[in-house]
Amino acid sequence: MEPTELVGLLAEPERLRVVAALVLGARTHAELTEATGLDPKAVAAALHRLHTGGLIEDAPGGYLLRTALFKEAARAAAPPPTVDEKHGYADPKVEQLVRTFVRDGRLLRLPAQQSRRRIVLEHLVSAFEPGVRYSERDVDAVLRAWTDGGLVDHVTLRRLLVDESLLDRDGGQYWRAGGWLDVGP
Repeated sequence: MEPTELVGLLAEPERLRVVAALVLGARTHAELTEATGLDPKAVAAALHRLHTGGLIEDAPGGYLLRTALFKEAARAAAPPPTVDEKHGYADPKVEQLVRTFVRDGRLLRLPAQQSRRRIVLEHLVSAFEPGVRYSERDVDAVLRAWTDGGLVDHVTLRRLLVDESLLDRDGGQYWRAGGWLDVGP
C-alpha cells in the first residue's frame, strides 16, 4: 500500500477513530461502536471503506487491522539510504566500518568483534564535547538519537561507552574520556 493511500484511508475522523479502537483491542461492530462513540451506521461506513481499502480484514470474532501496512508505508516513504555518506576518516577501512554500522546519524547495530566495536564506539563518543560535563538525562538524550530505530538501546550504549573508558562518570555526571579528537589545521 502506498503511503498516500494509507493516509487517505485515515483522513476522515470516523475512520481514524475506528482504527484507533482496533489498535486498542476492539474487534466486533458492537465493540467498535462503543469504543468510538460513533453511531452504528458511521462505524459500518468506516469499516466498509477501511475493508475495501485493504487496511482491515475479516478475522474470527470480528475485524483485524493489518498493522504491517503501516511499516510498509513508512519504508516506502523513507528517503533512499545514502550510500555515499562520508564520516571523514582518512583510513578507508575505518570509513567503511563506520559506514556499515552508522547511517544517517543512526547506529544500526554494533559489531560483534570487540576491536571493530571499539572503533564504532569511538565514532559515537564524538557526539560529546571534551571537557563538558553532562547529566545522565543529557547523555541519554544524545544516545537515544543515535539508537533510534536501531538494534541497540541507549542504556546499553551508555554502559559500553563507560566500560570502554570513552565516557567517565561520577556523582551523576558524565564526561568524555576518550575517542578521537578533530583537530583543525
